[in-house]
Amino acid sequence: MARNVEIKARLRDLEATRRLVEAIADGPGQPVEQSDTFFRVAGARLKLRERSGADAELIYYRRADAPGPKASEYEIAPVRDAAALRKLLAAALGVIGRVVKRRLVYRVGRTRIHLDEVQDLGSFLELEVELANGEPADLGVREAKRLMGALQIGEDALIAQAYVDLLARGR
Repeated sequence: MARNVEIKARLRDLEATRRLVEAIADGPGQPVEQSDTFFRVAGARLKLRERSGADAELIYYRRADAPGPKASEYEIAPVRDAAALRKLLAAALGVIGRVVKRRLVYRVGRTRIHLDEVQDLGSFLELEVELANGEPADLGVREAKRLMGALQIGEDALIAQAYVDLLARGR
C-alpha cells in the first residue's frame, strides 16, 4: 500500500492561507470539484471520488482519527463507470455519507497541499506528505510540522476526523 503522513486543519482565513501556500508552492494551484461517496466498511474507509476534469477513483484508506500528523495507508483504483459502481457498492455495503468540495491542489516537493471549501462545513487545509517505500513515518511527520509552521497552522486548528464524520456530527 502507498503511505502518507497527513494533517487536516480548519481555516479561519482561506485567502490568507492561500497566499502563504502560493509563496512556497512549486507551481500554481489546480482547481478541482469533487464529490466523495463513502461506503460502510470495518476498520477503514472506502470512497468513490468523482471529480471534474478527471476519471473517478475508488479509494480505500486506513488512518487513525488523531488531530496531529499521522500515517495513512491507501490504495487507489481508476473507475470507468462511477454511477454503476456507486449503485453496486451502495447495495452491497451501504452509504454512510457524501462530501462535496471545491479544492485547490498544490505541490511543495513531495507534499500535496489541499485548500478545501467543503459544502456545509467550511474551509480547511490538508497536507499529505508522500512516504517512500520503507521510509519511516517520523520523517513525514517532521516535514508536515515544518510546513505547518510555514503556513501558520497551529495545533488548535487541527482536526482528527474525516469530513464525512464531521458532516455526520452536524458541524
